Amino acid sequence: MNQQSNSFLDGLNNEQSNAVNHFEGPLLVVAGAGSGKTRALTHRIAHLITEYKVDPSEILAVTFTNKAAREMKERLELLLAKRIAKYQLDQPWSSVSLVEQNQFRTRIYREVTKDLWIGTFHALFSKLLRFDIEKFVDKEGLKWTKYFSIYDETDAQSLIKEIIIQDMNLDPKRFEPKKVRWAISNAKNQGILPDQFTQSAEGQRGKLIAQVYSLYRKALAANNALDFDDLLLLPVQLLKQNEQVRSYWHNRFKHLLVDEYQDTNWTQYELIKLLVTNGINPSFFSSWSKRSVFVVGDADQSIYSFRAADFRILMGFQEDFKNKNSLQGLSNVVKLEENYRSTSTILDAANSLISNNKERLDKVLKATRGEGELIKLTRCDDEISEAEAVVHRLRLLEAHNKDLKWGDIAILYRTNAQSRVIEESLVRWNIPYIVVGGLRFYDRREVKDILAYLRLLINPSDSVSLLRILNVPKRGIGKTTVQRFSDASSQLGIPLWEVVSDPEAIRSLGGRSAKGLLKFKELIDDLRLSLNNTEPSQLIQLVMEKSGYISELIATATDEAEERRRNLQELVNASLQYQEENEAADLEGFLATAALASDADKKDTAHDRITLMTLHSSKGLEFPIVCLVGLEQGLFPSYRSLDDPASLEEERRLCYVGLTRAKERLFLFHATERRIWGGMREPAVSSIFLSEIPSELIEGDIQLAGGAALRRERRMDRLTRVDRREDQLNSSGISKNLPTNAVRRKYSGPAPGVSWEVGNKVLHSAFGEGEVTHIFGSGEKISIAIKFVGMGPKILDPRLAPIQPIKDN
Repeated sequence: MNQQSNSFLDGLNNEQSNAVNHFEGPLLVVAGAGSGKTRALTHRIAHLITEYKVDPSEILAVTFTNKAAREMKERLELLLAKRIAKYQLDQPWSSVSLVEQNQFRTRIYREVTKDLWIGTFHALFSKLLRFDIEKFVDKEGLKWTKYFSIYDETDAQSLIKEIIIQDMNLDPKRFEPKKVRWAISNAKNQGILPDQFTQSAEGQRGKLIAQVYSLYRKALAANNALDFDDLLLLPVQLLKQNEQVRSYWHNRFKHLLVDEYQDTNWTQYELIKLLVTNGINPSFFSSWSKRSVFVVGDADQSIYSFRAADFRILMGFQEDFKNKNSLQGLSNVVKLEENYRSTSTILDAANSLISNNKERLDKVLKATRGEGELIKLTRCDDEISEAEAVVHRLRLLEAHNKDLKWGDIAILYRTNAQSRVIEESLVRWNIPYIVVGGLRFYDRREVKDILAYLRLLINPSDSVSLLRILNVPKRGIGKTTVQRFSDASSQLGIPLWEVVSDPEAIRSLGGRSAKGLLKFKELIDDLRLSLNNTEPSQLIQLVMEKSGYISELIATATDEAEERRRNLQELVNASLQYQEENEAADLEGFLATAALASDADKKDTAHDRITLMTLHSSKGLEFPIVCLVGLEQGLFPSYRSLDDPASLEEERRLCYVGLTRAKERLFLFHATERRIWGGMREPAVSSIFLSEIPSELIEGDIQLAGGAALRRERRMDRLTRVDRREDQLNSSGISKNLPTNAVRRKYSGPAPGVSWEVGNKVLHSAFGEGEVTHIFGSGEKISIAIKFVGMGPKILDPRLAPIQPIKDN
């Protein structure tokens, strides 16, 4: 095909063009950071529809977040709308009136994107279950209807806690609901059901957790509810057991696209295989006519193993999906290595770092921008001095660049706990900032309350939602009464609502709460009358008004109540947005959207504020300026990765992700001592990752004033301190004349010509005797891990730590 004949190939580099133009069979696209993978994905969908005449309803595209799905749809609509405008009006998009632009985009929505399935695994397969869940046959006889509720983590843990305490009479301190929930989730992600879990359980504790799992699954079915893990596990079971259902969806979706393929888990991988090959082993599947599976990912950015993601799925794609039409018998591979984000200095550092990993698909990011400035490295005495150094650096940047906005800057760290001292420093200097990773909007109490009303209207079997709102706002329904109704529901084997809504049951069990129960029943019955002919936004307002929820908040008249009222107004806004984005908007769909919203969907980096976030949260984002703090052994990489090569490689990938968030300027910081986990201050040595970046790319490694000095300075007048510090700093913000060590520590190493070795015995002035267990780095840039008697490992700089070798007798 002539590339020049198709506008969706114009403007792409050769590798992107090859990926977009691929039509039949499997294709792995290895997409480096900032290489334009979203552009390739959207252009590919447009290319399939316009050039290969693929029906939009035959395309399924999986994204990592709901936000990414929305952006992909919007970009696709714009691409196709521009194409129509060009053919019909023969003028550039910028010359088309806004009215006509909206008309073109509306047409594309109705003809194309409305029928496309684009979303996360959880969103897409919950949608599939709405069609076919009633065809699922469970060997324990459990059943669900298409009106199932989706329980988030809070709901799931509440249900498990109830089972642990009430059903099994176990100690919740010994059987922590959060940890039990994690064990069950881990089993589901591996496709393990309760009976298999019981067989493999070890010891009495394991057997009891297996029993909780079994009761939890039955409780979910009784509530006609699924948790997040079920949204993947149940479709796998359904597609495997029902050939008719599997064949339908296999024939429906002829072209699958999967973004962030390195972040898939084995349950998600099973779903891909079942849809693509209709249950046939992928290695033997050969019916690729007018069919494709197109996966995009980068093993170097796989950082979610704690969520059961396994980058080996990506590594094995070629072997798993062998293309019988290929001469070598392996699938095609396209590598996107041209980076459009970062300077060559930043990319060279990232390439050098990640090359130390053994488990990866080889690729080298190539810069399309200029060389850029050197990476700045700052060594500080402690975490307080580090925070001050970061803030001072940023203030100097602002002073020398009037166009700089605080929103251009991100401060990244390994753990959330590191943000505290940084926040304090930012507050002191009145610098605006936002911390990404706070309480999720849909987890706020008032939002969950109103959503519980809505879920009960759709799904009367949802006892968790019913119990949440039965006395909210207060209706005089006591806990003892609620327990009587719950016991009756359990003994009769019927949903709680059937008991609560029965006037005879209310009279016999309600006692003094009967009046409140009758009012609640009348409220729900009244709201249910509006269910089928009212938009979600109007229904939410009806719930808030008729339940008395809003009037109670107004009557409370506190700042907190006003904040909660604003959150409920934002819930209305969210439903209005849902209605605008979905032609057939109903309450059921809105509740699914709310339940599946994640932290990753709303990384609020807007406004002119510095962004503070963990490295895990930063994935998918980019900033002109990035500060990466806490580059020390034991912190980053973490202690638990030091004895595990696979974990250390994941920590290195996390560092790689952090480096490649920076577009123009990159600043690295580490401390020589740090107070960790609330204990005593401990010596710290620079991260092994710093030694893996070529020294010619780094400028600095200068130590700023220590934390003790800074604490004394804070008692002084702020302006005086600023004047003195700024006199000390040169134009780059770092004094080249500061001493390399503010405090010289006693040091006595091995004899001249002798180096440290694993197994060496040492004596530390504070920790006592210990043994060297690990050595990091080489030459003069080494650090050593020492296991001291009665405490965990300490990672020390042998040039600074108060240690001396103990000679063998």
